[in-house]
Amino acid sequence: MKPGLPRKEKGAAAIEFALVFVAFFAVFYGVVSYSLPLLLMQSFNHSTAEAVRRSVALDPTVSPATYTQDVQNRALSVLSDQLAWVPSALKGSLNQQAVYSGGVLTVTVSLPASALSAIMPVLVLPGDITVPSLPTTLTAQSSLQF
Repeated sequence: MKPGLPRKEKGAAAIEFALVFVAFFAVFYGVVSYSLPLLLMQSFNHSTAEAVRRSVALDPTVSPATYTQDVQNRALSVLSDQLAWVPSALKGSLNQQAVYSGGVLTVTVSLPASALSAIMPVLVLPGDITVPSLPTTLTAQSSLQF
């Protein structure tokens, strides 16, 4: 007999590799597929907060007649600048709003989760389990009264 593995254990290494690979791939896919939505949410939260912060700097005495519109335009401009890195496949689905009413500026960014399928695959497991499992809309909102 030749040295090495006994004859009856010839395919054991391949079976072990297949089992370990499936587990490794599942963990890797989970990490990658959840990282993009989390990155988007972090960016949306930061962008809305930054838009509100920069809009507060406008002086209401410069043009009181158009102050409301100026605040909203500034917020949307800052929001667009902050979200310039978002892939172009998602930009058409982004909903950006800035509303200044009653002394409160509210800036909102939302993205339907279904739009993410344009840039990343969604894995459907038996039992209708989807990976990543996300809410129907990714939304971030910041507001400030001034």
